[in-house]
This record gives sequence, structure tokens and C-alpha cells, in this order.
Amino acid sequence: MASIKQKRLEGIIRKDISDIIQFDLKDPDVGFVTITDVKVSSDHSYATVYVTFLGQSPRAQAGLRALNRARGFIRSQLSQMLDIRRTPELTFKLDTAMENGRHIDEIIAKIHQEEAESKTDNGNEEQ
Repeated sequence: MASIKQKRLEGIIRKDISDIIQFDLKDPDVGFVTITDVKVSSDHSYATVYVTFLGQSPRAQAGLRALNRARGFIRSQLSQMLDIRRTPELTFKLDTAMENGRHIDEIIAKIHQEEAESKTDNGNEEQ
């Protein structure tokens, strides 16, 4: 369970990295990126930054590579913004929760459609 201090740090890192990407990072491969979550290790030495990109999967992969190339720059900018002893090492990962949720919704809709068709077929056979 993350402490309140750790949750606060994650929120600050999320906001600051968003600002760095928006205003300081000049890589066109990054494109439109949203930071969905940040998880900091209990000793604050590592931070995993979960991101989503607007666009297709190849575009997202290019954006993720660009962020990982720029993580040294982002970390140095972040260290100037944060007032902590040690700035965590950054790792960027794609957040697939939206895709997974969409896939689950499609499966549920298909099941409901099959059930409705099954009820309709059973109702026609009885008459």
C-alpha cells in the first residue's frame, strides 16, 4: 500500500513530466501523449510512467521510443523542478487499460447479442 507521501510524489511527478513534455521536449515523434499514471517504488529510486498516445499502434510505439530516448533530459528537468534528494530513474510504458477495457466491452456486447439471438430463435421454434 502506497503512503500518502508516495501518492503525492506520484501526482507531482505526473504533472511535472506532463509540463516538460508539453513545453520543453521538442521531439515530433512524441506527438499527442497523455500520462495516465505514475508508480514510484517504495524507496523512490524508480518511477514507471504509464502513457497513452493518440493514434494507431505504430504511432504509439514511435512515441514510446522517443520518450525513452528523452528520459535523461526529462529526468534532469524533473530534478530541477522537484525538491527531493534523489530524482527517480524513469521508465515509460504504454498503458493498455483503455484497449483492454474496449476489448472486454466488445466481448460482453457479443455475448448479449448471442443471448438475444438465442432467445429469438427459441421463441420462433416454439410457435
